[in-house]
Amino acid sequence: MKINEILSQLNDENIDSMFVYSPENIKYISDFYPSSFAYLIIQDEPILYVNSIDKESAEEKSQIETRDIVKFTEVKDLLKGNIAVENSLDFGLVKYLSDDVSSIKTSEVFYNHRKTKTKEEITKIRNSIGIAENAIKEIDFTSTEKYAAASLEFDMTINGSIKPAFDTIVASGKRSSSPHSETSMNRVETPIVVDWGAKYDYYCSDITRTFIETERQDEIWNIVLEAQKAAIKTIAPGVSCADVDNAARDVITEYGYGEYFIHSTGHGFGLEIHEDPVVSNKVDMLLEENMVITAEPGIYIPGEFGVRIEDDVLVKKNSEVLTTLDKKLDFLL
Repeated sequence: MKINEILSQLNDENIDSMFVYSPENIKYISDFYPSSFAYLIIQDEPILYVNSIDKESAEEKSQIETRDIVKFTEVKDLLKGNIAVENSLDFGLVKYLSDDVSSIKTSEVFYNHRKTKTKEEITKIRNSIGIAENAIKEIDFTSTEKYAAASLEFDMTINGSIKPAFDTIVASGKRSSSPHSETSMNRVETPIVVDWGAKYDYYCSDITRTFIETERQDEIWNIVLEAQKAAIKTIAPGVSCADVDNAARDVITEYGYGEYFIHSTGHGFGLEIHEDPVVSNKVDMLLEENMVITAEPGIYIPGEFGVRIEDDVLVKKNSEVLTTLDKKLDFLL
């Protein structure tokens, strides 16, 4: 069980109490995602504290004991011994947890465990991918970038997505040369980079497709596809993130476009859209079985256009590409 593994690691770290505030980490342990102020305290067992807004839902969904929230100024009375917090906790909150803030430790216990996914988590990610893939098939690009993005998000929502995994990107024409270009009111032109994802039971998906039209765009698209295939072929337990990144980067560099591949090849995801590991040539972390990562090389030529192809991959001995969507899609004009 997740909690037993986390309790064991906290014991190894000589931590008696852990204060957990991140809604993603609360969801990870309790299977309940708070909609308002809540926190989790782990000692001999985890206890979830929620306010009246979430109480009924928490009692229905939580897999651990739930209690009424206490004032934040009184939380320190619930903690004992050596106290730990998530490293993402706002310092403004830490001061309420102990009279001696300097004694509070940070623990990576949740992030260490969330790097790899359980069978149930992988199923949720598959469902999230399915929602996202079905949605893109229904979208036309006859209007503006914003219209296309909004239509895509609407279609995901009515088919089971809690909300988009992140702000949907539709970047067309010259604007596609910026990897995270903000979606605009411009009318769509080619190429069209669409980066989108759903959230199913709070688990994300992350997909990118580039719709192309000209021979020049097709040339760059094929280089990116070759780079992605090289990266995916490399993915396996025990392989370093740097090796995966270099597999893609070497292909793009060989074609003379190395300077235009300006981000890492991928990243882990799950309850959050960016989790460990970072699939970069600067990261020596080894991939582990049941990590779920993206493979998303790209080429971005300033003033001209950009191309990115992104799929979601389950790390196994024979790694599995979870996305089933065709790499090359036609668009409705």
